[in-house]
Amino acid sequence: MKGIGLQPVGPAIGSFYTWWRGDPLGLLPPLSGLTIGAASDPRVLAVLTGLTPAQVEGRFAAGHRAYVGWMDGRPVAYGWVATAEAEIGELGLAFKLPPANRYLWDFFTLPPWRGLGIYPRLLQTVLQREEDAERFWVGHDAPNLPSRRGILKAGFKEVGRVYRTAAGDLVLVPTGPPERALAAARLLGIRLLAGPVEGLTGGP
Repeated sequence: MKGIGLQPVGPAIGSFYTWWRGDPLGLLPPLSGLTIGAASDPRVLAVLTGLTPAQVEGRFAAGHRAYVGWMDGRPVAYGWVATAEAEIGELGLAFKLPPANRYLWDFFTLPPWRGLGIYPRLLQTVLQREEDAERFWVGHDAPNLPSRRGILKAGFKEVGRVYRTAAGDLVLVPTGPPERALAAARLLGIRLLAGPVEGLTGGP
């Protein structure tokens, strides 16, 4: 049974998306009262994120940048952008980012302001402000359908879904253009499965 250990088992455990410079953005009308920008005050970020100021400083030192969404002057959402190295703790992955690549992570909207469309607008602001970057990557765990909707609304395209194999390894099953799926697998440092794979269950 050659290669059986490479076969995915069970449902997808996550989806991965990309946006490359020159791709179209999703059409999002202005949201009254919303302003979004880069944030550098550790005290503001500590209150908003639940991190300590020292943890915020640690993220800055590691090359991460923060963006905050303000609704009528109140900080209500945030997200982080990795520029050098990144981790996906849920999957046990750590990887370096090639030049001109960004990994978007730890995005969160406070509960009272969810459902307004802040998340896709926050993503688009990152795409527009990080002018020296060419490729952007973002993902979510499989059950998180609100994140999927926000990511797609912003203009990202799904490139693959992550599965675990019978041997316990992670593999990426492509759902988008082969070139981009291969770039995603190389970025994450996991195997890309080429061709159709029978018996898989995935997200929407």
